[in-house]
Amino acid sequence: MIGGDYVPSNYIPVVIFIVIATLFPIVTLLVAKLVRPSTPEPDKLGPYECGIDPQMESRGRYTVRYYIIAILFVIFDVETIFLFPWAVQFKVLGLFGLIEMLVFLGILIVGYVWVYKKGALEWV
Repeated sequence: MIGGDYVPSNYIPVVIFIVIATLFPIVTLLVAKLVRPSTPEPDKLGPYECGIDPQMESRGRYTVRYYIIAILFVIFDVETIFLFPWAVQFKVLGLFGLIEMLVFLGILIVGYVWVYKKGALEWV
């Protein structure tokens, strides 16, 4: 059949999956709205700090330096994950693998020194 009326039977599971994937969150949110209590009390709307009353405003700002240090930690932490496969295959890689890892660690140390000289690791 030539035209727009023909739907290949191979696509029927895909269409069913898309319909279920679309309806599931919608139905779940609607059922949750019907089941949950709808009268929030002032205590529920307030910030919660380990069972004690908050001492200050909960919407305090963090400095940009905090985010820079967090990003640098993630970057260098992810790079050090590359050491584990190398350690597992150390005997197979031999001298070439050792030299390659020393180059990698050298680049990593140069990155640490550069970040330190830029002052990104200072908290003040």
